[in-house]
Amino acid sequence: MTRPVRIGVQLQPQHAPDYGMIRDAVLRAEDAGVDIVFNWDHFYPLYGDPAGAHFECWTMLGAFAEQTERVEIGALVTCAGYRNPDLLADMARTVDHISGGRLILGIGSGWFERDYDEYGYEFGTAGSRLNLLAEYLPRITARFGKLEPAPTRHIPILIGGGGEKKTLPLVGQYGDIWHSFSDMDTYKRKSGILAGYARDAGRSPDSIQHSTSWPGVDDAAAHVDAGVTLFTVGVGGPDYDLGTLKEAIAWRDENTPPPLSGLA
Repeated sequence: MTRPVRIGVQLQPQHAPDYGMIRDAVLRAEDAGVDIVFNWDHFYPLYGDPAGAHFECWTMLGAFAEQTERVEIGALVTCAGYRNPDLLADMARTVDHISGGRLILGIGSGWFERDYDEYGYEFGTAGSRLNLLAEYLPRITARFGKLEPAPTRHIPILIGGGGEKKTLPLVGQYGDIWHSFSDMDTYKRKSGILAGYARDAGRSPDSIQHSTSWPGVDDAAAHVDAGVTLFTVGVGGPDYDLGTLKEAIAWRDENTPPPLSGLA
């Protein structure tokens, strides 16, 4: 399967005291030609002033769905442990309908301890959080099949992480997009491991799109040659400077065929 290269932006919902700043950044990103607008699922800033302004993920995605016309939207990534999985599936289905079929369900096991402590969730261990993700993914996919009305399409599931014993098997079974945080050598090795898990699940490895952070113009082609077809530029508030994003979009337009809608 040959996929077009796509560019995403993660508009990090921190340090913007006025939500209008985020709304404006979404419009500017869509107008610039981005393919996907992500936020993230945290309750406090991850860098800068830890007491700074911050907004919640999923209510924001509902606003993204109404505000935008073309781009796909989603969280990079939702923390599985913050919401009942059946409820999360219903939320995703609802945003899918609001957007006219443009939601990507990004999900991971979670890691930011302050979120858990401040909001009363059990932090546990890395292993217990991954076990919870493994328990929740089949509940989410099963709930998709029970909802009325059903989702407008197969909602793509993006799974972030690279753990070889727990995360990659889940990507192989459930993931439509794998978001890797690895360097190139590690990515190539884990990509081979993921391919094996996909085959074990009865799936073609080519059915899973590979995603990573934007590496810069000089290194992007090497990532594409290695199998990456989705790059995401992270942008923080309050200014939401899209300069690097525009460079990435220009590189896409100069070096790759025009992207198709969705994952097809």
